[in-house]
Amino acid sequence: MQGRKVLVVGGGQSPSPDGQALTGNGRAICLTLARRGARVACADRDLAAAQATAAAGPAQSILALEGDVADAGDVTRMVQQAHARLDGLDGLVLNVGISRREALGALSPASWDAIHAVNLRGHMLVVQAALPLLAPGAAVVFISSVAARMPQGRNPAYETAKAGLSALCRATAYEARERDIRANTVLAGLIDTPMGRAATAARPGRAGGPLPLGRQGSAWDVAHAVAFLLSDDAAYINATELVVDGGLSAGVVREV
Repeated sequence: MQGRKVLVVGGGQSPSPDGQALTGNGRAICLTLARRGARVACADRDLAAAQATAAAGPAQSILALEGDVADAGDVTRMVQQAHARLDGLDGLVLNVGISRREALGALSPASWDAIHAVNLRGHMLVVQAALPLLAPGAAVVFISSVAARMPQGRNPAYETAKAGLSALCRATAYEARERDIRANTVLAGLIDTPMGRAATAARPGRAGGPLPLGRQGSAWDVAHAVAFLLSDDAAYINATELVVDGGLSAGVVREV
């Protein structure tokens, strides 16, 4: 990653619901890339969260930007600012997502629209703004979830948006092929992040129990997968999904 210039959208994080110090996927991605020599633009709707990520990284390796993916004008400004301040872009990571657990029968159109506005439409807006600015040979990574493949229970808006990301990833790879730009998706499992812990707190037993490895993954597991997909080691990996879930979606269940 030495010398790479990467925009990470969703690089801040929310506080852990139980007050414990946890690292979220976005922050772990920013720090991992910076520690491997990349220059990173960390964008988040919460500027203070992005600034906290920047402060935790190597000196002058991460710059903080503010941007809301639900706002098309904000997205354009954010991407252009990242390109200008990094003096180019050869990597893009999209790590934005929200969730509202509502069963299909009770799901309101407003909730559906709110989740898709961030989890799918927002990604489309970022890709639209970034593709013309990405250097030839650049790489794009979407952070998604195994919810794209398997039902999570009372979460259809989230699941369908995540499934849509896989199609958006393939469309991105196809449309950017003439400039050798790759696009791939990370499907994360039960990851112990502030957002993940909030979900498991509402559903006891999901944090460990019968999971294949007897534990949740960490944000660093996701970050290492992202670093690999952005690197030249993944130069022939394109338009596909890398599952980081310890075997959960494959049905590898620990006996209890």
